[in-house]
Amino acid sequence: MKKIAPSKRTENVRHALRDIVPIAQQVEKKGKKVIYLNIGDPMKFDYRTPEHMWKAMMDNKKEAEGYCNALGTDGARKAVANYANKSGAKGITMDDVMVTGGGSEAILMSLQALINPGENVLTPCPTYSIYTGEINFLEGKINEYYLNEEKNWQPDVDDIEKKINEKTKAIVLISPNNPTGSVMTKKTLQQIIDIAGAHDIFIYTDETYDQLLFDDEEFIPAASIAKDVPVVTTSSISKNYLAPGFRGGWLYKHDPQGALDDYFEAIKKLSRLRLGPVSPVQFAIEAALNGPQDHLKELVEKLQKRRDLTYKRLNEINGISCVKPKGAFYAYPSIELPIKSDKEFVLDLLEETGVLVVYGEGFGQKPGTHHFRIVFLPQEETLNEAFDKIEGYVKKKYS
Repeated sequence: MKKIAPSKRTENVRHALRDIVPIAQQVEKKGKKVIYLNIGDPMKFDYRTPEHMWKAMMDNKKEAEGYCNALGTDGARKAVANYANKSGAKGITMDDVMVTGGGSEAILMSLQALINPGENVLTPCPTYSIYTGEINFLEGKINEYYLNEEKNWQPDVDDIEKKINEKTKAIVLISPNNPTGSVMTKKTLQQIIDIAGAHDIFIYTDETYDQLLFDDEEFIPAASIAKDVPVVTTSSISKNYLAPGFRGGWLYKHDPQGALDDYFEAIKKLSRLRLGPVSPVQFAIEAALNGPQDHLKELVEKLQKRRDLTYKRLNEINGISCVKPKGAFYAYPSIELPIKSDKEFVLDLLEETGVLVVYGEGFGQKPGTHHFRIVFLPQEETLNEAFDKIEGYVKKKYS
């Protein structure tokens, strides 16, 4: 039988975080230990899902054995609406909420319901690669605005304004940011909202890490200050509530003038097409958002210590510099060495030392710069081992 050709839409789909794993597995087959610092999965390390979330699923087994509403259960949607209102996004009701299979499905369905071939949304550069991967799949145009490394990775507001064109449908914001760990200031956020309003487009904001903040950093939800500018917000229980395997996410709209009605209905159509989110996880979402929040204090304290170590060790390596992350659990150091590409640097580092990070090309960066993303989730012992290996590699290779 002749080979079956995949659709042309898949040709430019990339997801650097996972595309690099098969290479690491080949390194392991050669007998080298690999330290995986590529994927933001807390459960690979010394973190556990809060027990009351498991209990909520087990206590509701009978209710969870069948299909649930395609938009999510009433209980889960009300929990998300309450969470949004408590964060400052006033007036959100369960009718504004849709539960999804993790934050990733929320992003995918949101883009699928929005973009026609040739159209674009403005995405940050660097960005979480699911955005650009899906835009490529939908035959949209990649339209990136830069984050300014010299200003703690804040969005370049002037760059946003000049890159809006007649085909631009929305501005995507990610704060706390993946991959840089930056947290957007209220001033910058307000400037971007004002630009969106002036150009009659909406804000799509990814707030997955909104509880993971360091140094008493303040997080401002976009919907809390947007007033008459429409905002779609996505998040999940994956990171804040240490449950990435549950695949519990959501999106909600702040839409005081009804500008998003038709668009939101289109997302609902897609949600009905895939029947619905995972039924047991609806009860875990309720328990996470309505239940005890005790784990967050311990989680942030643990992560901040590991952030401090990461920031210190990276900046002690000649040829590597790093802006201090203010949230999430990623650092995005700059490589200031005579390299051809950061992809080549990362793959050679993996082959030589077994340390797996993700090359900056997979997230985007300003021309002429080189970076890699590193996850600082592991215990300090593991992080120090990795930094010793990176430092030794750089000294040996570039001294």
